[in-house]
Amino acid sequence: MIKKVIGGFCFLLVIGGFALYTPDKSIEFLKTKYADQDSRFVNIHGMDIHYKIEGEGMPLLLLHGTGSSLHTWDDWTNFLKDSFQVIRLDLPAYGLSGPRPDRDYSMSSYISFLDDFTDFIGVDSFHIAGNSFGGGLAFIYAGHFPEKVGKLILMDAAGLPNEDEPPMVFKLASSPILSMILKKITPKSFIKKNMLEVYYNDDLVTKDIVTRYHDMATRAGNRQAFIDRVRSPQEDHSELLFQLEEPTLIMWGEEDAWTPYKNAGIMHDMIPNSKSISISYPNVGHLPMEEYPIQSARDASLFLSEHLDKWILNI
Repeated sequence: MIKKVIGGFCFLLVIGGFALYTPDKSIEFLKTKYADQDSRFVNIHGMDIHYKIEGEGMPLLLLHGTGSSLHTWDDWTNFLKDSFQVIRLDLPAYGLSGPRPDRDYSMSSYISFLDDFTDFIGVDSFHIAGNSFGGGLAFIYAGHFPEKVGKLILMDAAGLPNEDEPPMVFKLASSPILSMILKKITPKSFIKKNMLEVYYNDDLVTKDIVTRYHDMATRAGNRQAFIDRVRSPQEDHSELLFQLEEPTLIMWGEEDAWTPYKNAGIMHDMIPNSKSISISYPNVGHLPMEEYPIQSARDASLFLSEHLDKWILNI
């Protein structure tokens, strides 16, 4: 009887696994959905990097966060492209760009990649705005190449040592057993759960947004790339905040459940010479550029246009 019960349970697990199995989506299919007339592709470090350049003016490089893509900046781009040359890309491991062939997701590899990318597109002086992981990458890049970066915008940025409990998806990727399941079973309901965590206003988590994030997560190779990046050795580069020479705008959603609001004040205090301006957004979560796009883009534009210098809202 016990053997029959165990056998029946195993049978149900197998059937359930087949039912929940989430196949990879091919890059060819995803290009038909998410690449448009502004999309460009260039091979850098063995990857066909997806990027867009829109508008004219001082170049502004936009860097997305973990699990995201350049589409997270759609509203910002529409607002800012009349005043700036807006450059955005799918970073390695994400979006249509996909995984690195060498599976190296160290911060040094991202910095090297970003410098080669900007060299290729022919910009040697630009502003940078980054959200989450992209925010951490932004200030680390600015610390290494201060001569190239004009102004810096850190939005709910990663990069500080964090003793808080990591989000569930990061814990799953860190587990040898659970990560194997994550690579094969990634239902839309799981993606929606993550989106409800990073958004504060649940009503804004639409079916289209969930579908976009799910499509990007299940792009061929991206799930393994996410696991590889989470398991990469974590290096603390926060000391570079003390060395920043660039005027910096810190933007933060006060209800951020992934990078705590307190980090905004810590970063503000670490940046020297009072070059940091801080703005916080009540009732906004981890992605102000998606959840509060027009006001956050307007604030960014004012800062980059040197009209926000006297508007200092310390956190």
